[in-house]
Formats: sequence, structure tokens, C-alpha cells
Amino acid sequence: MRPSIGGHPVINDELTQVYTEHNGWFKQWLYRRLGCSAQAADLAQDTFLRILQAQRKAGASLGLQRPRAYLTTVGRRLVYDHFRRLSLERAYLEMLAQLPELFAASEEELACMRETLQQLDALLDGLKPVVRSVFLMVQLEGATYVQVAARLGIGERTVKRHMASALEACILFEDDFL
Repeated sequence: MRPSIGGHPVINDELTQVYTEHNGWFKQWLYRRLGCSAQAADLAQDTFLRILQAQRKAGASLGLQRPRAYLTTVGRRLVYDHFRRLSLERAYLEMLAQLPELFAASEEELACMRETLQQLDALLDGLKPVVRSVFLMVQLEGATYVQVAARLGIGERTVKRHMASALEACILFEDDFL
């Protein structure tokens, strides 16, 4: 039986071989970072799905010389994204808990807010990592452009450019959302 990723059959022989040889090891690698075998299995599937999508986008095999190194690179990003989403959800729930009952949202409103947060998270995930970092430092941490520039080792003008790029993406998101 051929492996499938996210319900999609894997037709690439190289990817099938990488999946067969390294999936068990990779799930264990993820489990050590997450502490949950179900979450590790989900992220392993997401990783192989991303590899498959990258191959299809490139129109050719990726030619993985060191599959485990490649898997750990993609896996680290997914683990980071996982914990970032958990942190975002936790902050959201803490904020809701602080609201007086009079302002408490209905289940429908909560579902709508969660969906918006997930879409916003996807938007932020689509930004270049440095642009995302700049945006989050300024918006969530309240850091000044000078502080961000110093922390990231980039110029203040570059910070301004990255913020403009992130804000443009947010404006386009808002236009699409409304």
C-alpha cells in the first residue's frame, strides 16, 4: 500500500522512500519537542505534505541529499508555528476571561473571532520571517523601531520598510475580510 499524506496519494518515488525510511524517526523527533504523539503525527503529515507541495510547485523532485536535515528544518518551523498559535490562543482566552459578563461574546461571536484569528495567523505566517518578527515586536511587545532595529541587528529604515510591508498585508487582509 502506498503512503498517503493528508488523504493525497504520494506518487513521487523519492518522497515515498523518504517517507517510508524516515517517518517513524521524524515522528519521534517531533514527539520529543511536543510531548504529544497525536500532535507529532499531525505535524509529521503536515511536513510531508509541504514537501509534496514544494515538489509539485517546483515541477520536479527536490533531490534531498540529507532527508533528516531537511525534515528537521521544516519540522522546526512547524513546531514554532504550533507553539505560536497556542500562545495566540492562550492570550485570546485570557483576554476574554478578563471581560465583564456584560461584554462576554456569544458562542457564534467567539467562533467568528477564532476564525478571524486563524486567518490573521495565516496572513502573518505568509510574511517573510523578519517582517513578521518586526510586526509582532512592534504590535504585541510595544517595541519602538529603534529597539527592534537593535534587537534584530538591522537599520531603523529597514524596520520601517518591514512594518510598511506588514501593515499593507493587514490592510489587504481587512479589505478581503470586509
